[in-house]
Amino acid sequence: MLESMDRTRRRLDPLLRILHSRLERDVASHPCPRCVGIIMDGNRRWASRYGKKPWMGHRLGKQKVRELLEWCKPFGIRSLVLYAFSAENFSRSAEEVSEIMKLMKEGFDELASDPLLSSEAIRVRVIGRLDLLPPPLLQSIRTVEDLSRENDSYHLTFAIAYSGRTELTDACRAIAREVHDGTLDSSSITESTITSHLYAPDIPDPDLIIRTSGEQRISNFLTWQAVYSELHFTPTLWPDFSYIDFLKALRSYQNRERRIGR
Repeated sequence: MLESMDRTRRRLDPLLRILHSRLERDVASHPCPRCVGIIMDGNRRWASRYGKKPWMGHRLGKQKVRELLEWCKPFGIRSLVLYAFSAENFSRSAEEVSEIMKLMKEGFDELASDPLLSSEAIRVRVIGRLDLLPPPLLQSIRTVEDLSRENDSYHLTFAIAYSGRTELTDACRAIAREVHDGTLDSSSITESTITSHLYAPDIPDPDLIIRTSGEQRISNFLTWQAVYSELHFTPTLWPDFSYIDFLKALRSYQNRERRIGR
């Protein structure tokens, strides 16, 4: 992974390389978030800017995820939650949705054979309304999840066909069923009860959420979990998101005093 960073540095001119190294050392010398959520926005705008079909932006965005995994390890970031496809995204054209589904299948197939999965003990999970996904993609997802189920050093979670409000709705329905069946007393329901009924309750709440493309909202991402997350917005489109952009997001997080109600 450090070799990948060295390659990134070598592509910069000498002055930028010096500034890049200083920022990297500065970030490494301060506490980093343990869990980072990323709203990977701007693929279509990238494609439009360069006169490409929308899914060409999505393809480059898919490739960026592999780089991101390499960037995280040196800073002790052990959990990533990536907003890949919202439930609302199904309203896009049938052609674009179909191409995105194919790209995601391709991505999970690549993950299944990626040596990084076992060498770094990365557990992969997908959260969302997975019943809305085409069977070939769902099968590829299940394969990666099964292969990585025992891995516990790093956690890579994709939110696909996901909506924060839908997640809360599903949690409430599950709780209501337990109350109806008599296995749960309504008077004992707490915040922890709701958390335990989320799609992946063991994933820590994100300390930092990064959104690319310049939009400044969380767009139904981790609605319950993000209540105390620090937010970082960058104008960079997701396919252009660089290691420097990543370092700047981490430094922004480190410059804040996290009081969390105190």
